[in-house]
Amino acid sequence: MRFAKTLITAAALTLLAGAAHAQSTAPAEAQPAAPAVSTPAATPATPAAPAIEHRAERQQHRIRQGEKSGALTHKEARHLEKREHKLDKHIAKAEKDGKLTPAERKHLRKEENRDSKAIHRKKHNARKEHAAS
Repeated sequence: MRFAKTLITAAALTLLAGAAHAQSTAPAEAQPAAPAVSTPAATPATPAAPAIEHRAERQQHRIRQGEKSGALTHKEARHLEKREHKLDKHIAKAEKDGKLTPAERKHLRKEENRDSKAIHRKKHNARKEHAAS
């Protein structure tokens, strides 16, 4: 009886060890190669950022509000709208594959920052659009 228990235990351990060994020794072509250096292009892409789109919408609102209040002339507002339209196209292009890489996110944020500064400069310059009475 004691011999049978020892034999069963030994057989079970052999099977478990064999299964564990089989899992850890996959063929070389099945194992993915680790990148040597982590670069922005090698980092995993993240899902599209709604924050970028939301910020673009807020900037559109700032332009409309500036035109409505007279802080922006019609020409200034059209120029800023063109910049925002260009940003929208860049966002759509970056999200085309459903992912937004860190490099794409950085580029879009820089473009949003430039547009935001342009809105501020144009809203606070000396040019005023007089509202029609």
